[in-house]
Amino acid sequence: MKIETQAVHAGRKIESQFRAVATPIYLSTVYERGEDGGRLSGYLYARDENPNRQALEECLAALEGGAAAAAFSSGQAASMAVLQSLKPGDHVIAPQDVFYETALFLRGTFTIWGLESSFVDMTDTAQIRNAVRPNTKLVWTETPSNPLLRITDIEAAASIAHEAGATVVCDSTLASPVLQNPLALGAELVLHSTTKYLGGHSDLTGGAIVARDAEHPLFAGVRKMQQNGGGVPSAFDCWLLLRSIQTLPYRVRAQAANALRIAEFLEKQPAVERVRYPGLKSHPGHAIAAKQMKGGFGGLVSVQIKGGAKEALAFAAQLKLITRATSLGGVHSNVDHRKSVEPPDSKTPENLLRFSMGLEHVDDLLADVERALSA
Repeated sequence: MKIETQAVHAGRKIESQFRAVATPIYLSTVYERGEDGGRLSGYLYARDENPNRQALEECLAALEGGAAAAAFSSGQAASMAVLQSLKPGDHVIAPQDVFYETALFLRGTFTIWGLESSFVDMTDTAQIRNAVRPNTKLVWTETPSNPLLRITDIEAAASIAHEAGATVVCDSTLASPVLQNPLALGAELVLHSTTKYLGGHSDLTGGAIVARDAEHPLFAGVRKMQQNGGGVPSAFDCWLLLRSIQTLPYRVRAQAANALRIAEFLEKQPAVERVRYPGLKSHPGHAIAAKQMKGGFGGLVSVQIKGGAKEALAFAAQLKLITRATSLGGVHSNVDHRKSVEPPDSKTPENLLRFSMGLEHVDDLLADVERALSA
């Protein structure tokens, strides 16, 4: 089935007792057991299983063309589960511009734990190959990256990883399953912060790992961490996310179309130093993005204003329709000065603003940006 159909139907069944079309919310944390101690319904305890979480995971697996999915309470909880499924002494190759909180895990928490990490420019496949060690177990990719919007060739990275016997995980949050399918390009695992485009309304927090093979050893570890670690989403958040996914294909494509128009406009403005958007032909990763993305290049545009943080913040302050807020993927547009929320050693330029384009009419968004530039 096409992704529009999967978004509406995957994981959803008509409720058996009252024949409800909309999935009910199952808030119960416990389930009755049989006289022999067995599971009458297949469920035992909410940390282990929940009908809403099961429906969500079935839907996420279908959207990515995977065999199974594990839902978490946040994107970072999902990231943590992957890394915790490795062993002390294992080696991870990650992008230089990996999401800053993932970098904090790798450089801090897991260094103490005994995990080894190398950070490379993943737009250069030679650097990935040169970073491989005998103990390399995981190649962590993030494409497009956040907030620099660099593009990694997933197929090339997977080829190098597989030669070394390593697993590839791709953080595909900024693309969503609508625009990119890393499992089809060679990755074994896909990571999503479902808070972003999958949720799409800035009203829930969640994460997920989707596996090409449900029996993959690393995914088995992820599932174990999900159940034993307890970082699971609530029944209501699962229900809300499953409901939101029904409009995902249409939302994401409209947001990508708005982002391209905004990027093309900003690229021509004298007050702008640089526009980072993979849909622009001037973007160094445009050709690879065009090869591995479909139907658009995402709803995120990063812009560097001439000057420094002062000039970038002054421009953002003049925006009236576009809200100054962190996070991305919602139906309303927002702008974020990333350096203000990232650690002091962050490599994000001080003059960079990250725009997350929503579903407002593009003419209104362009008018807001043009007015702010001329203020």
